[in-house]
Amino acid sequence: MVSRPECGVERTMQVIGGKWTTLILRDLLGGTRRFSDLKRTLGRVSPKTLTERLRQLEAQGLVTRTVYAEVPPRVEYALTEQGQSLGEIIAAMARWGSRWTPPAGAEVPEAASAPLSGAR
Repeated sequence: MVSRPECGVERTMQVIGGKWTTLILRDLLGGTRRFSDLKRTLGRVSPKTLTERLRQLEAQGLVTRTVYAEVPPRVEYALTEQGQSLGEIIAAMARWGSRWTPPAGAEVPEAASAPLSGAR
């Protein structure tokens, strides 16, 4: 694939396209969350991966990390204004997924699962 840095879609995918990244953003759109809250709602993500994604989002200016000097320490994550601006994109993805993809465990119609003609 040819990289096209002038393409806004490609640049956006470089920011939100990582595995788990979009789902983390989705959860933070609901408000400030602690690490354990995110881990619980995301399910299968490993703590290492979640930490890496949160650090990336923080470095990109999409997430803020607030550490409270308590015992035990409390850390909260929230979206910045720039992170909040992705809400429209996430909402559009949710609408598209609800309309065009079957729910988990639903039977997929034969035509949808059949290979394209000429595919090998």
